[in-house]
Amino acid sequence: MSKRILIADDEPNIVVSLEFLMQSSGYQVQTAANGDEALRQITEFSPDLILLDIMLPQKNGFEVCQKIRENPAWNGIKVVMLTAKGRESEVTKGLALGADAYITKPFATRELLASVRRLLGE
Repeated sequence: MSKRILIADDEPNIVVSLEFLMQSSGYQVQTAANGDEALRQITEFSPDLILLDIMLPQKNGFEVCQKIRENPAWNGIKVVMLTAKGRESEVTKGLALGADAYITKPFATRELLASVRRLLGE
């Protein structure tokens, strides 16, 4: 069974390209356009990994990451912060909240796929 990836980003162009990249690589994909929707999708879709933007409406990516790490049932979910916010303080905050990786936009698709595969143990 293929691994499941949730893309939580409110920028349609990025969502379309990420969705295509992940599906082409053999993953099942769902998307969420805001933080609350991302948390709902975690319950419904049970992703193995989340590509999580920080600048999301409703709940931002930091809040979503914190909620994921507070829920013991979601301990196995890998979180990749995928964001334009690249200051050292933001990277430190994301990793401190429990993100498994922090990748800044614009990103190289090869680097992103390598991180996803590594985190999923592939």
